Amino acid sequence: MPNISRWIEEATDQVAGLPGIGRKTALRLVLHLIKKSPEEVTRFTQSIQNVKEHIKACQECHQLSDDTVCEVCKNPTRNQQLICVVQDFRDVLAIEQTGQFNGLYHVLGGLISPMDGVSPSDLNISTLLERVERKNVQEVLLALNATMEGETTSFYLYRKISPFQIKISNIARGVAVGGELEYTDEVTLGRSILNRTPYEMTLNR
Repeated sequence: MPNISRWIEEATDQVAGLPGIGRKTALRLVLHLIKKSPEEVTRFTQSIQNVKEHIKACQECHQLSDDTVCEVCKNPTRNQQLICVVQDFRDVLAIEQTGQFNGLYHVLGGLISPMDGVSPSDLNISTLLERVERKNVQEVLLALNATMEGETTSFYLYRKISPFQIKISNIARGVAVGGELEYTDEVTLGRSILNRTPYEMTLNR
């Protein structure tokens, strides 16, 4: 940015480093913040700092939480015998917004992807198997993206969970092939959860 304040340029560089934000959008956001009062800017920056300092991973399901155990895992009204496996926290938010799921979650923290150097040992798979064994879980719902990486991860989990002889289901494919859960509308995602099918049916397609 020629002939521009170095402070604006530095702030724009930082905002532009966020995913999905180009430099023009970053500059517009910085200029918007300049118009705000010092108190408003302080509240904004403090809220970001609080997220960095206080948010942690739930020791049970690995989703983001204010405490060591998240509100979902602590809630006695949730179905403790049903675990929904998702890729990351954004998928938890998407499913919760449907209001159609009352079980627990398990966040893998990614998907198996040899091309990207992500192996099963890089994901929260061992803790999932531990939960299945010690929590008397009756069903594991695989709610992973309908991509090659998602299908590979689902099959790997199916092989690992099968020896426990519990129900393993898959969300119904109202979610388009190649689609990601966080971008699926609430109605479609909700129906996909309600109409989930045994994972074995996926293998026979």
